[in-house]
Amino acid sequence: MTTGPVNLAAAFATFGDHWAPRIAADLNGQQVKLVKFQGAFVWHSHEHEDEMFLVHKGSFTMEFRDRSVELKTGEFLVVPRGVEHRPVADLEVEVILFEPAATLNTGNITSDRTVHAPQRL
Repeated sequence: MTTGPVNLAAAFATFGDHWAPRIAADLNGQQVKLVKFQGAFVWHSHEHEDEMFLVHKGSFTMEFRDRSVELKTGEFLVVPRGVEHRPVADLEVEVILFEPAATLNTGNITSDRTVHAPQRL
C-alpha cells in the first residue's frame, strides 16, 4: 500500500518496456496502473470492467469500431465495459490506468501482450 506521494515522472522512469502495466497503488478494489506504449495494441473488450485512461505524457488514439478519439497530455477517457477498443500511439506515451484490480490488460483476448500478474512499482 502506498502511504506517501507518488512522483509520476520518477515512477515512469523506473521502466521502459511497452504494454506492460505496473501497479502503482490499490484503492477500494481498484488499481492505479502506469503503462508506456507505442504502436497498436490488440482489439479487445472487458465484459465486466470500465477502464479509465489518463495521459500523463504524450498522446495516443483510442480506436473504436465506429470512431477514433485523440487523447493528449492531461486528458482522460473512460471506456465502458463491453466496448471493443484498441489504443494506438505513433510515439511513446505514458498513461495512468484506473480499473478494477482483476482487469486483464487484454480483456477477452489472450495474446503475447497479455500480462496476467502485473509487477508492482
